Amino acid sequence: MGIEGVNARIADIQSRIIALQTRQATTTSTTSSAGSTSASGASFASQLRSAVASADQSYKLNAKGIPVDLAAYGNGRIPETALAQVGNTNHKLWAPAAENLNRMIEDAKRGGVTIGITDSYRPYAEQVDLARRKGLYSQGGLAAKPGTSEHGWGMATDLDLNGKALNWMRKHAGDYGFVENVPRESWHWAFRPPS
Repeated sequence: MGIEGVNARIADIQSRIIALQTRQATTTSTTSSAGSTSASGASFASQLRSAVASADQSYKLNAKGIPVDLAAYGNGRIPETALAQVGNTNHKLWAPAAENLNRMIEDAKRGGVTIGITDSYRPYAEQVDLARRKGLYSQGGLAAKPGTSEHGWGMATDLDLNGKALNWMRKHAGDYGFVENVPRESWHWAFRPPS
């Protein structure tokens, strides 16, 4: 799916949400005078879930575990506009990964744990440079073969974790869809959406 399709889907969802909010506001003001808003609130919530679910249709993986909406671009060749921003940083990931990472970082912060981010989506040229500088993982280095990195699909992030944060991640990251899946790299966390 191209950028135009993604932008069109976002605009459609936003207009549905606005329409639902308008309908909810009208229904609430009508029903509050009658004394009951629970049915209209439940109706709005289910309609909002439906609108969001239609957005999640693009949040699927193909048989190789690659996001369907990004597969056509190729590993490390995804335009920044097809990715979602992580918090107020310059880091970007596949949209569901970014959303869950943002939520995880905020929840950890509320619990007194600071999680920083040092790397996210990695373009192909950066993958080549990293392999040159740090060596291939298969040969004892720290880089995936260029074109195969989870970073190249926007599905992995490198985090800045002190001991407390690492312990928190190991206990809670799975609740947000993140797994520690690279031996020797406690900073590397990959997103695995629920199936």
